[in-house]
Amino acid sequence: MNILVVNWQDIKNPQAGGAEVHLHEVFERIVKMGHSVTLACSAFPGALAEENLNGINIIRRGGRFLFNFRFVFEYLTRFRKERYDIIVDDMNKIPFFTPLFAREPVYGITHHLFGKSVFLETNVLLASYVYWMERAAVALYKKRRIPFIVGSPSTERELKEAGFASDDVSLIHYGVDHSTHNLKGAVKSATPLIGYFGRLKKYKSVDHFLQALPAVLNQVPNLNVVVVGEGDDRPRLKAMAKQLGLSEAVEFTGFVSKEKKITLLQQMWFKVTTSSKEGWGLTVIEANACGTPVVASNVEGLRDAVRDGETGLLYEFGNLADLSSKMLQLLTNEALRKRLAENAVEWSKKFDWDRAAEETIGLLRKRLGSR
Repeated sequence: MNILVVNWQDIKNPQAGGAEVHLHEVFERIVKMGHSVTLACSAFPGALAEENLNGINIIRRGGRFLFNFRFVFEYLTRFRKERYDIIVDDMNKIPFFTPLFAREPVYGITHHLFGKSVFLETNVLLASYVYWMERAAVALYKKRRIPFIVGSPSTERELKEAGFASDDVSLIHYGVDHSTHNLKGAVKSATPLIGYFGRLKKYKSVDHFLQALPAVLNQVPNLNVVVVGEGDDRPRLKAMAKQLGLSEAVEFTGFVSKEKKITLLQQMWFKVTTSSKEGWGLTVIEANACGTPVVASNVEGLRDAVRDGETGLLYEFGNLADLSSKMLQLLTNEALRKRLAENAVEWSKKFDWDRAAEETIGLLRKRLGSR
């Protein structure tokens, strides 16, 4: 099968997140099955215009903010001549509206719909643009009966509530790389260590984590905190940490290597995830595989990834007192931490990228067969 995937970014993009991890983990495995995969995505400073990454042919064109328009041009002048069997439209950020111009059958992937949560991330003008583009795309894809792959029950429910037919929505769980994310060499920090992993974006609400820490430090003064990741919200968060008097307790590591990330996940007593909305919780399951439970906001996606009271604890989003209370509960109850950690490891074993790739290629074959 000759597959064209279109996504806003590739895994090397500095803005890449869970959607790009999913794309590469799944389609690199599909390449190993003997299929050809080309990824069309936006360019970024310092990136090659074209390269092959683990078997995926990556073609980068256009800037970040206009890539959806540039892709239409690239399709009409290049891709439609290259005889692809199917187009995988990874609807992440601004949609591409591929059913309007593509000759090939289209299969969609979405990790979650932004909806009104986009207004937490950016200015009103840009947020309105994304919001209305997304609403228009949902109407189009639904009308054209474009089937979609989703990664969590929350997103599955979201699409069905938007009017998608049940037959057009397939749940394929995200995976985790168990060859690297595991208990091998895992040693918990001797002193309390907790942290956040992920992009530093406003809608991730990492500021809630920082604001909840003073109450925790009053009772656990030797607590160490790491905030791991990059993003445009980092300057604001660092300034907030200084204002809150957290400079001694909180370390902003920036981007870290995969090896360092896994070491930190293994060392942490628990991880904190404060996002306002997620499609799933990729870093939640990665932490679980490393023997680390998670305290997370009780929102779409995260409530699927965290089994409350079994693999971690959920708190009411935006309720800083509840967040502080849940963190203190885990910091001061070793037996609870140990039980959650053991359950978390077992929970993580249910998620596998090989299975996700096999289920994905099965749906693509089914789509071609129906044509």
